[in-house]
Amino acid sequence: MGELERVDPEVHSAIVAEEARQRGVLELIASENFASRAVMEAAGTCLTNKYAEGYPGRRYYGGCEFIDLVEDLARNRARALFRADHANVQPHSGTQANMAVYFACLKPGDAVLGMDLAHGGHLTHGSPVNISGRYFRFFSYGVDPETEQVDYDEVERLARASGARLIVAGASAYPRILDFERFGRIAQATGALLMVDMAHIAGLVAAGEHPSPVPHAQFVTSTTHKTLRGPRGGFILCRGDWAQEVDKAVFPGTQGGPLEHIIAAKAVAFKEASTPEFVAYQRQVRANARALAAALTDLGLRLVAGGTDTHLVLVDLTPLGLAGREAEEVLERVGITVNKNAIPFDRRGPTVTSGIRLGTPAATTRGMKEPEMRLIAEFIYRALARRDDEGELRRLRDQVRDLVAPFPWPQAG
Repeated sequence: MGELERVDPEVHSAIVAEEARQRGVLELIASENFASRAVMEAAGTCLTNKYAEGYPGRRYYGGCEFIDLVEDLARNRARALFRADHANVQPHSGTQANMAVYFACLKPGDAVLGMDLAHGGHLTHGSPVNISGRYFRFFSYGVDPETEQVDYDEVERLARASGARLIVAGASAYPRILDFERFGRIAQATGALLMVDMAHIAGLVAAGEHPSPVPHAQFVTSTTHKTLRGPRGGFILCRGDWAQEVDKAVFPGTQGGPLEHIIAAKAVAFKEASTPEFVAYQRQVRANARALAAALTDLGLRLVAGGTDTHLVLVDLTPLGLAGREAEEVLERVGITVNKNAIPFDRRGPTVTSGIRLGTPAATTRGMKEPEMRLIAEFIYRALARRDDEGELRRLRDQVRDLVAPFPWPQAG
């Protein structure tokens, strides 16, 4: 019996059950992945015991010699990986990273231009239910109704009309390449600063599978747990002339003591992301997304923006007369985990939606490739088309178990 099982059998039981769930299902949530054993080992170390408010060499607590070493490794590896002037690895999440940038360069009430949540943006890009939309005057851009892709001419028009101090680029449900160079030119032409939230695509950027925002933006924020395949957390990259303001905005501005055990895991993830194996992995993530998108299209499903350039596929369920919430529930019954998601110009509310968001990072981490993607597309189609057929759903559940069983968990690193 392990120590956790002895001390708290209820928590132990829940963890064991969750591990069994993760092993036995097909994980297609675009924002999830499987961290390597090395990353998880680092996250579970004695570094959790140490308070280290401040930054390496400038702490408010004693005993930080080795903590400083770990955080410097994480900062330096992030800078090198993304070719950035400065990195702050203390944000607890992508949301905290975004808030810190806002408070580094904005004053309450300043005008900001961000992507509409319903068109693929994020809550922290100005949603009125989020602190970003309550402290700052956010204006929103979206996608073109015909192409369902960003209309950069419209972005520039809105930037000029709003007098935005900051433009926010990046998305949580946008399947196409984002033109960061064009965003940079728009910001320069309108006198705005540019922040890119690359949380979803950070791993692709690190591997050269998506253009980097770093040369074009004053600030780049990200999580470490999506395509980057690290622990749950965030980080900020910025130009050298903004380093002091960004650091002050993180601590003491918006956070207290950093989670140094998670920063250690981030350092490991950045090292893993600098390897040729990681580059090959990201290429397979994109290849799998393209294969999944093509197979779904061949089966008659409509994809937002006509397909994907990244790790993400957004499916419009309107032609099936099906809501995203119902599709999510049906697919979970057969062992396929996805999330309901709004589509551009969605007529359903955010808790119901007309779409589902699919992603290939986690399945690719387990070792799946194009043949498995074609099978997965077939499973999704059969489940949705025959959602009232209990016998078919039971057969599909067995087939999903058979599909995932030969692929180890986790296989990162």
